[in-house]
Amino acid sequence: MGPDYPFDDAATARAVIDGDGTLVEWNEGARRLLGHPAAEVVGRPAAALLAGDGIPPLPSGPRWDGTLDLRHRDGRTVSVWLLAHHRPPCDDRPADWLVVTPLKGGRSPTPDDPLAGAALTQSPCAVAVYDDQLRLCTMNNAMAEVVGLPAEHLQGLRLSEIGGRPQSDDLEHSLLRVLTTGRPLDVQTFTHVGGEDRAHAWLARMAPVTDAEGRVRGVCLAAHDVTDNYLARERLQVVNEASVRIGSTLDVTRTAQELAEVCVPALADFVRVDLLDPQEDGSEPPARITPPVPLRRAAHHSVFQGTPEAVVEPGHVEVYPASSPQAASLTAGRTIVASVPSDLEQWLAVDTARGARAQEFGIHSVMSVPIRARGLTLGVAVLARHRRPDPFTPDDVLLAEEITARAAVCVDNARRYSRERETALALQRSLLPRSLPRTAAVEAASRYLPAARAGVGGDWFDVIPLSGMRVAMVVGDVVGHGIQASATMGRLRTAVRTLADIDLAPDELLTHLDDLVIRLSEESGGDSSPGEVGATCLYAVYDPVSRRCTMARAGHPPPVLVPPGGPPRQLDLPAGPPLGLGGLPFESAEIELREGSVLSLYTDGLLEALDRDIDTGRRLLHEALAAYAESLDETCDRILHTLLPPGGAQDDVALLLARTKGLAASWVATWDIPADPALVAPIRKQAVEQLDAWALSQAAFTTELVVSELVTNAIRYGSHPIRLRLICDANTLICEVSDTSHTAPHLRRAKTWDEGGRGLLLVAQLTQRWGSRHTAEGKTIWAEIALFEEDE
Repeated sequence: MGPDYPFDDAATARAVIDGDGTLVEWNEGARRLLGHPAAEVVGRPAAALLAGDGIPPLPSGPRWDGTLDLRHRDGRTVSVWLLAHHRPPCDDRPADWLVVTPLKGGRSPTPDDPLAGAALTQSPCAVAVYDDQLRLCTMNNAMAEVVGLPAEHLQGLRLSEIGGRPQSDDLEHSLLRVLTTGRPLDVQTFTHVGGEDRAHAWLARMAPVTDAEGRVRGVCLAAHDVTDNYLARERLQVVNEASVRIGSTLDVTRTAQELAEVCVPALADFVRVDLLDPQEDGSEPPARITPPVPLRRAAHHSVFQGTPEAVVEPGHVEVYPASSPQAASLTAGRTIVASVPSDLEQWLAVDTARGARAQEFGIHSVMSVPIRARGLTLGVAVLARHRRPDPFTPDDVLLAEEITARAAVCVDNARRYSRERETALALQRSLLPRSLPRTAAVEAASRYLPAARAGVGGDWFDVIPLSGMRVAMVVGDVVGHGIQASATMGRLRTAVRTLADIDLAPDELLTHLDDLVIRLSEESGGDSSPGEVGATCLYAVYDPVSRRCTMARAGHPPPVLVPPGGPPRQLDLPAGPPLGLGGLPFESAEIELREGSVLSLYTDGLLEALDRDIDTGRRLLHEALAAYAESLDETCDRILHTLLPPGGAQDDVALLLARTKGLAASWVATWDIPADPALVAPIRKQAVEQLDAWALSQAAFTTELVVSELVTNAIRYGSHPIRLRLICDANTLICEVSDTSHTAPHLRRAKTWDEGGRGLLLVAQLTQRWGSRHTAEGKTIWAEIALFEEDE
């Protein structure tokens, strides 16, 4: 104590004994009591001061009081009442025992002494009066009941000596403040008193006691037990914390972990959350639960780091019998509180590992709370106590049910969101191409990654083989997320493939697609307002014969080109409006691509991130492409690893890489056709000779028929000039006849008496496929002939 305390240290005999039973402190009051100076006893066993041969057993609780026969220095025996407090370690001081006894009681007040009437003996409020040296003068019966000791044994002791806890020192400082200032003071504390196991919350109201002249002669302390209010505020704080912390994400596992963390240590020492697995048919959980119950561990949390109490790890399924608290509470549909091991002997006897763990940590009380939301049972939360000595109370049950009810709604929301996300993801993946076609124009690789948190979006990509060995590449992004966005994506992808099949130019295709998005938006809206369907798209067509690529985009990020041996560069394409605005034109651009060039098409989710801007994302993309390897798949993986954060992208990502190929001029043959039907036979002969040069004589018969029919139709119904072109690769021979007429032929079935009309039907039967495409100069009729039969 500081020098300002008005204490007579010799008024109390006080000693401190360490954990080994050695005296470490001995004050002047102890010397007056037994005659031993401090130098003779400090550092020696305290048992040497006991009279007689027997050594009493060490007290087991936090406090002990009783009368002992002690040995005086002069040899006589002194019978002394002692009060001993076991003090836990604090700062640099190890655990020890504080032993005190008053040498003199408080002064006996006279009838006119203001201290005489300060305490109301019969008052239900616990009252104690301390004199001007802050030693106990008197206390009423209520205070004696609180302390657990009679007043006559405590008179003359200080409050810190009576309580023996850190909170007692704080209260004594407050008494001194009232004594020195003369002003009342209220102090709230939470501590153990009277040696009981359970702590109480106390409101200590301190007021100065004055004489007739107004001089402060002592301090009156009135203690009010406010444990119920304290615990109610604590429970309210836990509920508020649960409202803030639980449900921060739409992830079932994270929500379960948040529930466990909120309950530890405020309500339990160990919490485990077990959930029912979704039904195989996708239906809701059953309304009635019957044991045995299979539950999957979603989360657990402990007051100890590393969760040593756990028997089942997160993600594992455990089947709980009817004797377990999990199955019992789920079957009954209510909270069950059980004492360990008496109420769970049958279960722990079967589950020996769990029983050994409960015995190891001293788990004594378990509470099992069903997790229910919207009339559905989702799982169970099991709370256990082993470090806290008190069992679960009815108020604890109410608190646990309140927290679990809030968490259950969040778990159900997360479960429904996860189910919807899985459905949307399954729909999305079913609508995307499972593999990219092998073409003579490009070698391609792709990646699709759904958003980590926002849900599945409407990003898509496609590689579409076109006539003349050309190929179309498309990447698009539908506005929004969820099943609706995925369904819209599927409709747009189908529309693109349909429009590409009639060989529309990129800008024309986007114009038709824009009209479709407008119609979809109108259909999705209500009677009074349009919908909110929108999309961006990039469409490119590459011709391996001319090695030219025509591209157009509708509000989509421009592609990045990596020429052979050169640095990546962003292509400057007309931006174009996003799909769904209507009325605005689209423009296309044509560039020449060297063989081996890599074209990178992607959606904006690849570049966007919370911690960087678009320019930084574009720079990272160029760096990843600059480290291009031979494998396009490896390049895709490197791009995603470089640009996406570890937790996943905030938006969907679609990535398509295409490495261009070129068809050698020696595999392309072209003839200008004169406008004379009599010259069709020489043209057929030239075509057959070209097939012989290509070592494709086996296709000569079919090629003669196709060339004859297409050239004859062009001469009869087309406009000059007319051109025949044969294109050959390893598997396919393509025959094309072009003219300047925009009238396309159509397939029809001739009647029995018709002399003509069977030519195109014959072409359709002999070729792999045929069709027509319009060009700026006119039209081209084409047919593909398979050179080798595919293996069945």
